Amino acid sequence: MHHIDISIEQDVFNANNKLAHENYHRLKDHGVRGFDLLGAIGSGKTALIENLVPALKKRGMSTGAIAGDVWGDDDFQRIVGTGAPAVNANTGKECHLDAHLVEHALDSLPLDEIEILFIENVGNMVCPTDFSLGAEKRIVVVSTTEGDDVVNKHPMMFRNGTIAVINKIDLAEFVGCNIERMEEDIHRYNPVMPVFRTNLKTGEGLEELIDEILR
Repeated sequence: MHHIDISIEQDVFNANNKLAHENYHRLKDHGVRGFDLLGAIGSGKTALIENLVPALKKRGMSTGAIAGDVWGDDDFQRIVGTGAPAVNANTGKECHLDAHLVEHALDSLPLDEIEILFIENVGNMVCPTDFSLGAEKRIVVVSTTEGDDVVNKHPMMFRNGTIAVINKIDLAEFVGCNIERMEEDIHRYNPVMPVFRTNLKTGEGLEELIDEILR
């Protein structure tokens, strides 16, 4: 019975990865650079997009987004408020986006008018790590309010990530969070991963993060 379960699971991953590969090339064909955002509920993924869209616009870059959530459209509405074209992708019972959902979302976006696409995954630190979506880079967002042991508890998010963001640095002293420890843990699991510390209320760290995104 275990062999059957493992076989089915492998088939799911293989099918997803094939679709993700197709999504990646579809985006490339339209000149779109895709970025997958992972992190817990409340880490600041949506707030980051809300800040990145106008900051990129100032640099002459057009953006779009896919907002992934189990249910509802709260994040989607916030992103729409930035003026960027966006699609709401509800997963129903699933705790992550998959390449098939992203494929359908891409059908509803004006890809020829978008240069940077943000794909905000469901607020979960476990499930999304195994499912590629077709993005060229994966941005992992954690906040100081989650505790300075959050990285150590979720190493796979960082092993499979490209860029790390430690958000809400202004709250670290109030919640007793050691940001240095978070950064050390990130580099223990992914030594080459660049880490950016952000305060989205003031915009601190945002321009440096954009420089990395556009590299």
